[in-house]
Amino acid sequence: MTVNTRAVYAPLLTVAAVGGLLAAFLGVPAVWLLLWVGPLLPLLALVARWSPVRSGAVAASLGVAAVALWPLPLMWGKSSWLEVCGAAAFWALPALGALAAGGYLRRQASRTRQAVRDGRRDQQLELARDLHDFVAHDVSAIVVQAQAARFVADKDPEQAVRALERIEAAGLGALASMDRTVHALREAAGARSVSVPGTSELPGLVERFEVGVLDADPAAVRALSREADTTAYRVAVEALTNVRRHAPGAAVVRVRLHRAAKGIELSVANSAPARSANGLLGLRRRGGTGLAGLRGRVEAAGGTLRAGPSADGGWRVCAVFPARGRTLG
Repeated sequence: MTVNTRAVYAPLLTVAAVGGLLAAFLGVPAVWLLLWVGPLLPLLALVARWSPVRSGAVAASLGVAAVALWPLPLMWGKSSWLEVCGAAAFWALPALGALAAGGYLRRQASRTRQAVRDGRRDQQLELARDLHDFVAHDVSAIVVQAQAARFVADKDPEQAVRALERIEAAGLGALASMDRTVHALREAAGARSVSVPGTSELPGLVERFEVGVLDADPAAVRALSREADTTAYRVAVEALTNVRRHAPGAAVVRVRLHRAAKGIELSVANSAPARSANGLLGLRRRGGTGLAGLRGRVEAAGGTLRAGPSADGGWRVCAVFPARGRTLG
């Protein structure tokens, strides 16, 4: 239904209401007045549903008055004021009912539009987090490897070549993450859905770290729900990204996924770096949502997220998710 069509209802109801009232007071036969009242009821509903508030309120007031007062000329001088008021109240009921029906449909449509807007906003926030969680990790790896290649290029060209290979792999990973984001946008427009990265991709993720060590229990992986599986991968991405930023001199980074007393535990722990670092939660001064942004996701998946210094002077991030069919106490 076009905007121009909707704009016609209020003027049409106004003309019909005023014309009907004049016809009633000019002595038009009652049967014609009853036939005239019939179309006013659906017009009232259409005005309440589609018309702008200001013009619709004026037209609706005239319409209700026309429906309620049409029998007044027929009863004038023949009935008491009480009977006249009762007849007006009786005929006002269907008019108000038509307005209520149109207003209900208008309210439902408004709620639907608001839900769509909220969904789009949530999707935009989701994509922003995805860009940070996945792309920032690969871009950070590219920067670190490029810096390393610059220092060893003259003394050890072979090491520089290997660094360039790692830069290429990280760049391809960033492109793949961008592709997933684009596919997610297409999916919102009605295209087919795409797979979301989960813990099955942890080996490739950890392999990009020269000092990375992965210990994943297949039974623990199978015990994760789909939402928890995806969130666990994102926690690992964010934690490893922050290792590159804030603890580049760490001798070892251990990623472990196993069953624990409270559920399925994913932990990312780095040893003490060779130089001072801010820790995994030391976010950049500008931009980035970091692990603080993932905390809400972990909790939404039924889990808990902790981060802090470890006993060996390093840093440890730990997310615990409930196994399928269980909730965390």
